[in-house]
Amino acid sequence: MINKEEKLQLLNRISSDTLMEHLGIKYTEVGEDYLVAEMPVTSKHYQPMRILHGGATLALAESTGSALSVIHVDLDKYDVKGMEINANHIRSINKGTLIAKAKFIHKGRTSHIVEINISNEKNKLVSICRLTNIVLKKQL
Repeated sequence: MINKEEKLQLLNRISSDTLMEHLGIKYTEVGEDYLVAEMPVTSKHYQPMRILHGGATLALAESTGSALSVIHVDLDKYDVKGMEINANHIRSINKGTLIAKAKFIHKGRTSHIVEINISNEKNKLVSICRLTNIVLKKQL
């Protein structure tokens, strides 16, 4: 079993040359039932109104929630795929850093439900998201 630091290094390494890298998402903390990632808010995360695009927020949420499931399954035997995501955006921002904390609500054999709370660096809630992942046995 790999340790927490190795899990973070693995997640950040496999994010190279992906949407996560493009958006600046970095995994920063992992626990038994949670994962934390950060994303800067810059003009490349904006919608035309010059505020954070909800899609960028959802990309952070799904990246964090999916990665939480990934580190809790045997990837030699199972695949993890997102099935549904929703969000309530509480406040708009146009600068700073977002911190996403994903925690399991349900961790079953074939499905995971993850709550992702996204806050700014002042610990003010920006969005609340919920992600459902399916855990599929690989066809050998």
